[in-house]
This record gives sequence, structure tokens and C-alpha cells, in this order.
Amino acid sequence: MGDGSITPRIGNMKALLGIVAGAGASYGIYKLISGVSIKRNKKSAASECPGVRSSSPSEVTLQPGSLLAKVSGLDVVCPRTADVVSGDIIHQSPDNLDPQHLKMLLSLLQTSANSSDRCRILVTLGNAAAFTVNQNLIREYEGIHTIAGFLSDSAAEVRVQALNTLNNLCMNIQNQEQIKIYVPQVLELIEVSPVNSDLQLGALRLLTNLSVSDKHQHLLKDSVTLLLSLLVVSNEALQVQALRVLVNLSSNPDMMDDIVQSQAPASVVLLFDARTASSVLLRLLMFAGNLKAWRPSAQVADELRRKQDCLFRVMLDESSQLHGRLVQLLSHPDGEIQAQVARILM
Repeated sequence: MGDGSITPRIGNMKALLGIVAGAGASYGIYKLISGVSIKRNKKSAASECPGVRSSSPSEVTLQPGSLLAKVSGLDVVCPRTADVVSGDIIHQSPDNLDPQHLKMLLSLLQTSANSSDRCRILVTLGNAAAFTVNQNLIREYEGIHTIAGFLSDSAAEVRVQALNTLNNLCMNIQNQEQIKIYVPQVLELIEVSPVNSDLQLGALRLLTNLSVSDKHQHLLKDSVTLLLSLLVVSNEALQVQALRVLVNLSSNPDMMDDIVQSQAPASVVLLFDARTASSVLLRLLMFAGNLKAWRPSAQVADELRRKQDCLFRVMLDESSQLHGRLVQLLSHPDGEIQAQVARILM
């Protein structure tokens, strides 16, 4: 189960359980750090992506003018400052786990029959995966596929922790190449899980990470209807997360044909209202701004008008109620919302 150079096996297991207990106790509660940066750019539409916070020397470098440099706002799972662990419990900071520990955790994850133990192991791996060196090691140890296997675990809390761990692993571009194959399964989790559940929220966070660049956005072209439906039935947290994905997708002109043809609930327009939470309304306006920047030919517009209940007719067609609602929002007390509205109406 562990590295062959470590003996005896019983000693390994005691040490490993100590690590899991210590890391689980110190880091078991996730701190959500969210920040929203709305920037105007004349050359490309607004979008949202993860902001990375790490105490390790390995940082994500944002190239000027790149998509990553233009976007921000993802809630990222980040480790808390370690509490003091007393007694004989072995305490390891998640950025200081040895490679052998990661191997042992992955092995134990596959053999654990107790759902609470699987949760604790996934929490430990997830916190470790907030650091680049561990992201690479977990990938090299085939850990991504091992962790993704628990997306179908019988325990909902295990599925949530698997999503959270994959979310942190997804901050690594190389890891995304392996994680992308689980997009259909993640979308299915959103569809079948209870509305406003931690499962839906975790799945949407993962999709936000994957949709931050245009490389994997095509995998989500059939998810627009699902995301729009979530907007009219979910709470504020879920609405914000669904909109982050929609903003990312709509920032890519190559995705626009698929987006505007997607079926959309007519009631989504009703969210453009002063009573809508500002965090939701602001992202709705970013999404609408991206849509308004798209200019179809007269022939394409006529074809879209014949598609009943498509997003084009709901939000972009001359018959849409959106324009009148945007005018009313010009008097919104939030200056940033006013600015977004003015940008769309220009």
C-alpha cells in the first residue's frame, strides 16, 4: 500500500491514519474566498475564472491580454491556517505531504469501506491539491481517475468531496486534460441532484474551472439549457455559480451559435429586476452584454426567430421584454450595475 522502502506495514497504516486525522481536523472545513473583478474590454467580452491563492512559490502567471488575465471571481477551495494538533497525532501541512503519503492516501481511498473515512481522505487530498506540486504528483500517480471514480459513490457527502478535490486539481492545466472526460458525469450529477444541494454547487464550481478558457468549452455546448433552468429555480449561491459558467461560455464567439439556439425559460427575463440580488444581477448583465455583442446576419436571425423558446427569442429578439427591463435598471442604486446596463444599451 505504501512505498516499498517503508517498513513495517502496520507502522505505515498508523502514520497514515494520523496524517488523515490531523489534516482532516485542521483543514476539514473549507473557506470560500470569492472576489469579483468586472473589467471592460473593447476587444473581447467579459468572462469569469478562478483566482488562485497559494502560499507556495508556484503561482499562476497571467499573460497580459490572455483570457485568464481578463477574468476573475471563482470561489476556490483553500486551506485554512493549521490548528495545533496535540498528542501523538502526526500533523502535516497539506503543502508539505511527502509523495509517499499521497500514494498511501490514494491506496487507502480505494480500499476504505467507511464513507466517513473516504470523506476524510478526500478532504485531505483536496487540501493538498491546492498546491501545484501535489497537483502534479496526484496526476502522476493516476489519482485523478481514482478520485473521479467516487463521483458515483453511494454516499452524497463522498461525491461532494470528490467534486471539491477535482475542483482544486482542475487549477492545473495538465490535469484538465484528464478531468474533462468526466464532464458528462458532472452534468448528470447536476441534473439528478436535489436543487440547491452541495452536489450541484460543487459540480458547477468544477465546470467554472473547466470553462475558463476556450479549450474545453465545446464540451458544455449542450449544457446551456440546464444552466438557464437553474437560474429560475435555484438560490443565490447556485445562480451565481451557474452564471459564472454562462459568462465564460458566452465570452467565446465560437460558442455563440450554440448558446443562442438553446432552449431557455421565458421567465429568465424576469430576473432582470431591481429586486434580484446584486451578485446575481451583475452577472446576468455580463451574460446579456456578451449576447448583445453578437451580431447575427439577417438570415440567421430569421432562422432563430422560428425556433420556439430559444434564447435568441427570449433575450435578443425585438419582441423580447429585456430592453424595457434594462431601461428600468438604469436607476438601480448600485453604480456598477448601472454601468453594465449602460454598456449594453449603448
